[in-house]
Amino acid sequence: MQKRTKERILDLLADLAGGLFYALGIYTFAKTAHFAPGGLSGLALIMNHLWGLPIGIMTLVLNVPVILLSYRLLGKRFLLKSLCSMIFCTVWVDFILPLTPPYTGSPLLASLYSGVCLGLGLGLLYMRGSSSGGTDFLTVSIKAIRPHVSLGVATLIIDLVIILLGWPVFGDIDSVLYGILATAATSIMIDKVMYGVSAGKLMIIITSHGQAIAGNISAASGRGSTLIRAIGTYTDEERQVLLCACTKSQAFQIRAAIAEVDPDAFVMVTETNEVYGEGFIEGEKIL
Repeated sequence: MQKRTKERILDLLADLAGGLFYALGIYTFAKTAHFAPGGLSGLALIMNHLWGLPIGIMTLVLNVPVILLSYRLLGKRFLLKSLCSMIFCTVWVDFILPLTPPYTGSPLLASLYSGVCLGLGLGLLYMRGSSSGGTDFLTVSIKAIRPHVSLGVATLIIDLVIILLGWPVFGDIDSVLYGILATAATSIMIDKVMYGVSAGKLMIIITSHGQAIAGNISAASGRGSTLIRAIGTYTDEERQVLLCACTKSQAFQIRAAIAEVDPDAFVMVTETNEVYGEGFIEGEKIL
């Protein structure tokens, strides 16, 4: 019972905070700068510009057919949580933020701040298993029906169509550019919110001196590593593969530690969205 109560409180806080940041991105920045970000909220903003219709309520109305189409694919729990989040977003956009002064400065800064606020708000909702509805439902439904279709491509196409509608509506090509910039900032911010704390680097090292390099890495950075024995198909010789997860700030130290032992080691450095395991943040042994 206590766990369920705690989860509901966290959901409520996420809806409050996520709805606020979402509304800031749409009402405070995008509306006054005359551009439409991607998604159904961008379409609702265009309708507001043309006919003065309330942004939040129109976003809810536009979501109704999408919810009906995706109900069976996405599940009752996800849709109910998302509906609750959408109501909070609507209240913030249509009833609370209109009581505050909007941003009237540079449209370029407005597009950046709009993207940051939208990304922060959506990231908070996603972390609680919810969403603001709209194209999220469409893209996930498309993926369920056509598994081979890329979610990124589907989202990009839908958002781009809505952003391009802003050109004739607002009468300025800059509205398209600002919309693209805001959408890009939103995507980056969502990743930072959801993965930023545990993001890092994965170093894949192919060498003949695995144990020595592992010891040098540990001494230089405090990071552990995993050693895998392998066979090089080109040389048919036995090699060793080291896997080492590290923070971005430690990547240079580890590269230097590798070079000290084996300057000819083959090293690949990749981004990791999330790294789980004891000590990743604290600097203790990981693997």
